[in-house]
Amino acid sequence: MKKNKDTYGKEVEDFLKGEKYPEIVERSDGLLDLSGGSVSYFAEFKDWPKIQKEGIKYAHGKVLDVGAGAGRVCLYLQKKGQEAVAIDNSPLAISTCKKRGVKQAKVLPIEEIDKFKPETFDSIIMYGNGFGLFASFKKAKRLLKKFHKITTPNALIIAEARDPYQTKDPIHLDYLKANRKKGRMSGQLRIRVRCKKFIGPWFDYLLVSRKEMEEILEETGWKIKKIIKGNSPMYVAIIEKEKNKS
Repeated sequence: MKKNKDTYGKEVEDFLKGEKYPEIVERSDGLLDLSGGSVSYFAEFKDWPKIQKEGIKYAHGKVLDVGAGAGRVCLYLQKKGQEAVAIDNSPLAISTCKKRGVKQAKVLPIEEIDKFKPETFDSIIMYGNGFGLFASFKKAKRLLKKFHKITTPNALIIAEARDPYQTKDPIHLDYLKANRKKGRMSGQLRIRVRCKKFIGPWFDYLLVSRKEMEEILEETGWKIKKIIKGNSPMYVAIIEKEKNKS
C-alpha cells in the first residue's frame, strides 16, 4: 500500500506521536461514521472489551495476529511469554508495531497469508471486528482454507465479529436490503477510511451473524467451538478445526 493511501496507518502513526484526531469511516451510501479512533488500537488489556479478554484466553502456542494495527494483541501476548507474529497490509501500522516493541511484525495482506509455511501457527487472532477482513462470502471460504494449511491440527481462530442485524436504524436496514438486492451479503459493507486530508481506497468489510458465519465455515475444515457474547452486536467466535478434514 502506498503511503499516501495508508490512511489507517497514518492515523495510528500520528497517535503514537501524540496527535489525536477522529477517524472517519465513509460507507458507499454516503454515511459517515466518526465513532472510531486510535484509542482502542492502543488500549491496555485492562481496557479491552470483556469479550476480547475472555477470547484471548484461548490463544495458545505460536500466535498470528491478523490485522494487527498498533500491535496491542502481540504486546500483551509477549508479556505473557508467548510467541506472536503481527501482520497488517498497512506499512505505517507495522512500523508502529515495531516502534512499540512487537518483536515479529511484517507487512502482509490477508490475501497472501499462504506465504507462511504449513502448520506454522497454533492460534490466529482477528480482533477489532477482524472477521470483517474476509470481505465476502467466497473470499472468506477461500482464505479460511489457507488458514487451515498454515495452522497445526489443534489450532484455533479467535475472531471478533459484528452481527449486522442487531439494529433498528432505518438507514442501516436500508443498506442491508440494498446489499441483498445486489447479490451481496447483507453485512458486506463497502467502505473507506478518511483522516485529515488522507483518503484511503475503497474496500469490502464483512459483518455476519452467527448463522452466516456457520455457513461460511462449511467445507473449509473449520467449525464454531464457542461464541462469547457481550451487550452489543459484537461477539467473539472461537473456531476450531474439524477432525479428519484437510
